[in-house]
Amino acid sequence: MAELKVQIRNILGKKTKTLREKGFIPAELYGHGVKNLHLTLSAKEFQKVFKEAGESAIVNLKTENNETFQVMIHDIKTDSLSGKILNVDFYQIKMSEKIRVHIPIEFIGEAPAIKTFGGILVKTLKEIEVEALPQDLPQHIQVDLISLDEIKKSISVKDLGISDKIKIFISPETIIATVSETKTEEETAEETAPAGAAAEVPTSSGAKEQPATVLKKASSAQ
Repeated sequence: MAELKVQIRNILGKKTKTLREKGFIPAELYGHGVKNLHLTLSAKEFQKVFKEAGESAIVNLKTENNETFQVMIHDIKTDSLSGKILNVDFYQIKMSEKIRVHIPIEFIGEAPAIKTFGGILVKTLKEIEVEALPQDLPQHIQVDLISLDEIKKSISVKDLGISDKIKIFISPETIIATVSETKTEEETAEETAPAGAAAEVPTSSGAKEQPATVLKKASSAQ
């Protein structure tokens, strides 16, 4: 179990900016039946632990008074421009109480269908929401791509073999990854054609065909 050393913090509000300049992160600790605590911890040490533990692992917070709190990393606030961590929220857990969290998916291996048939790997999920006792929560859910040995073959949630101690909040039929066919030149030309305009696709006779207009839905990033 990872451990983080923290200090009780008396500096609040805008004054916390000076902590960040010195390489520290202001943090909050809360939970059922627990008095909220204002904390400070090393940014370097936190990043190290977070990289190893993630948001689903239990972390021991140890204060300068040798008090220990078993927590999970509940929320991280970062600067939208620099990416630096601004604040961290820790949630004190009870080992006998189930909690609901998002577990990240880790893809391992390679899909044989990509090399053999020139397919394209499509990943449709990054995490799965689950509920379980803290000690039963995995740090991540591994998905081995080795079974994708044919075009259009998929891996679904039901294929993961998730423990019955863990409740999942998504349909077992939900596809996590699949291998699709490589697009033909004609399909690529249709998708890259401007809206309302026809793409010119050469035919064997030298004539030009006018494919149907393809409308793309713009994606938004948070």
